[in-house]
Amino acid sequence: MSRDIARGARARARIEITAAIKDEARRQLAEEGAAKLSLRAVARALGMVSSALYRYFPSRDDLLTALIIDAYDSLGEAAESAAAAVADAPPARRWTEVCEAVRHWALAHPHEYALIYGSPVPGYSAPMTTVPPAARVGRLCFAIVGDAHRAGVLTEPPVPAALRDEAARMAADLAPDLPPETVTALVAAWAQLFGLVNFELFGQFNRVVEGREEFFRHAALRLAEGVGLPLT
Repeated sequence: MSRDIARGARARARIEITAAIKDEARRQLAEEGAAKLSLRAVARALGMVSSALYRYFPSRDDLLTALIIDAYDSLGEAAESAAAAVADAPPARRWTEVCEAVRHWALAHPHEYALIYGSPVPGYSAPMTTVPPAARVGRLCFAIVGDAHRAGVLTEPPVPAALRDEAARMAADLAPDLPPETVTALVAAWAQLFGLVNFELFGQFNRVVEGREEFFRHAALRLAEGVGLPLT
């Protein structure tokens, strides 16, 4: 029993220290940016020796990966919660709620959003472990459109002849149960969604768009229309 208690205490301590390291790293991200994140600086701020911190994160890249996965998961959870709250609503409403959840999360977590959708971190290459968390919002959008397709209410957007082979390839890779025309529109809408958020968060809308919330809601609805979702 005493060994179990000791193991449990060590596990709790590891969880707490890992969380403290991440919190300090996020604070440094906000102040210095991801490119300047340093394990030594994090250890110094926490009163740890570098060798002790390396037992939790062997390198800066390991720490960055953990922060990136946490950010993607937090964003995904926000989008999924928004979709679940309107699960019985028409597909366009579910779509716009997801889009607005993405925007609200980004505005509430600008530095974490910048880490995953801002400029690449010099010298860092994201491993495959970041892919499933990164896909959560995209999978949710595909699921909403898939439900509309199965319900027979989805309109297939047109695709030019020059893009048909690429559309078929994307559909085979991403959503074999959806028409290639729809998958092409979904990929474009996904890029446009984050483009809208980036423009607002990184200042490109300054002195251009004043009513940001109303503008975004309108744009999200147009994206829903573009992927073939019925608006009524």
